[in-house]
Amino acid sequence: MLRGAHAISLDTKGRLAIPTRFRESLRDECDGLLICTIDISNPCLLLYPLAEWELIEKKLRALSSTNPLERRLQRVLLGHAAECELDAQGRCLIPGPLRQHAGLEKKIMLVGQLNKFEIWGDTRWQQQINDDLLALPEEGWESSERLRDFAL
Repeated sequence: MLRGAHAISLDTKGRLAIPTRFRESLRDECDGLLICTIDISNPCLLLYPLAEWELIEKKLRALSSTNPLERRLQRVLLGHAAECELDAQGRCLIPGPLRQHAGLEKKIMLVGQLNKFEIWGDTRWQQQINDDLLALPEEGWESSERLRDFAL
């Protein structure tokens, strides 16, 4: 499980160090091979272990290349997908165009989302969390069938 929000720094070459607690499992699960692409809904990047990304590719392959909306989604996600292999120090290089798309500078947040990481610029992450907390309703959870029985 990939979880938690981790404040890390990009080095001058655009590499991020995966937190130590995830490195061994990522090497075991996917030989340290990760796929990074853009998030189509938020100004961040998505970093998938290879096996998880292959599930996404299977769904993308099932879409029609003649339907303009489906083709657009394929083009955006697959066109930005980049292999990011963990090096011996547990770092992976995020390509420049992806860093630019997400506005990544030195301080970033690596946020676990169960099957993937989100990569945010520190300032954008803080704003997103503030927006998310303000948008959560105090009541009305029963309007969503999946949230109706959700409890912490």
